[in-house]
Order: sequence, then structure tokens, then C-alpha cells
Amino acid sequence: MSSSVILPLIEFKHVTKIYGAGNTEVRALWDVNMMIHPGEYCSIMGPSGSGKSTAMNMVGCLDQPTSGEYLFDGQNVAQLQQDELAHIRNRKIGFVFQQFHLLTHLTALENVEQPMMYAGVLGKERKERAADALAQVGLSDRLNNRPNQLSGGQQQRVAIARAIVNQPLLLLADEPTGALDTQTTQDVIDIFSKLNDSGITVVMVTHEPDVARLTNRVIWFRDGAVVNHNLNPADLASVTAGSATSVA
Repeated sequence: MSSSVILPLIEFKHVTKIYGAGNTEVRALWDVNMMIHPGEYCSIMGPSGSGKSTAMNMVGCLDQPTSGEYLFDGQNVAQLQQDELAHIRNRKIGFVFQQFHLLTHLTALENVEQPMMYAGVLGKERKERAADALAQVGLSDRLNNRPNQLSGGQQQRVAIARAIVNQPLLLLADEPTGALDTQTTQDVIDIFSKLNDSGITVVMVTHEPDVARLTNRVIWFRDGAVVNHNLNPADLASVTAGSATSVA
């Protein structure tokens, strides 16, 4: 009886990304190979200008390689039409950012409903699913509050609920705790851990070692390349002190 092979959810094959040309050319990524499998909880780190933000945009199907291939859920992103890319971003990827990007004139419930409107989910089901998503992040008592009536941590939890309401394969977070205090950061990371336990793949870009240590694997970027694919979060102190070593 043959064993089944679990394909990567995210796969970079010799990905290079170049912006500009000639004297203005910037090599943001260079020959990057990277795999993230379904169910992983990992962080992407590296110094400023290392390429991690460019990699995150590519993972989120917001940008495409200059050369090489990016496969998301087995599909070569470069071969997809714009409506297919929009479908992936709406249904298969949930985005969480440092700035919450909530619509100020809408309640928490209405903000969480937004991705489902684009997905064609009808009103009653939309409200039920939005309320369920807010319950998952501990905000059942804040459904009718607008963003200016919520703390920063509560706003980020609304943003997480919005990101997961379409039941994505991937939760992609860009510095999600950058604007939060220590206790609120821990609360948000606890939510990510629970979502990962439920089966959602979580990939987080962060510059905070204390946050990255709570993930299961760190992918370390430097000068547009991955220099460590499988860094143990417990070993981050040596890397942040400048002694990163390449690992295949």
C-alpha cells in the first residue's frame, strides 16, 4: 500500500524578483527555494531589506516572480488569470496586517462580513459566519462596536476574524503585533496558535524574536536569499547576534 505524499501549500522554485533596470535595478529576491507544508506554523524573519516583505507579497499572490516559479496549493501563480488570483486571495488566503485596515464606519460584525460579500455569501449566512468568527477570537460581546470603540488589541482580533471568515487554507500575517503591547501581543499569538491547531497554515512575517519563538519554524532571509530554511526558534538569539549560518 503506497503512502500518500503531502504536497507543499507554498513552494518557491528558484524565485528571483528584480525591480527597476540599469542603475536603478534592485534585486529583492535571488534564486529563492522555499517550501511550507499544510498545517505548518512558521515565521519569516531577517534584517531590513532582506527580502522578507517581497517574499510575503509573493506568498499572498500580490506580486509575481521576475523568474522562477511560485506554486500555491499546487498551482503556478504566474499562469493564473486575474479573476483566479482574486479568488485565491479571497477564499484561500486570509491577510492580517500591522495596521488593522478596518472600515471605520462599519461595526465589527459588518467589517468581518466584507470578504463574504465579495464571495457572494448571502445576508443571513454572512451574519452567522461573521458572528462565529468573532466568537473564535473572543469578541462575541463586541459585534456592534465600531473600530473607534475598540482597543488596539480588539481591533486586531476583528481583523483576524475577518481574515478567517472564509475558512482559508493560509493565514498570512505581516507584523501583526507591531502596534500592540506585550500582553495584547500574547493574546493575539494565542489566537494564531489555536487557529493553527484547527488546521490553518499560519505564516507570519515579524521582526520580533519573542514573537517568532512562539512559532514552530523560522525561515531566515538575508540579502534577498534564504540563508536558513529550518531555524529552531530556540536558536534565534545566535542569529540576531549576527551569527546566522546557511542551512539547506
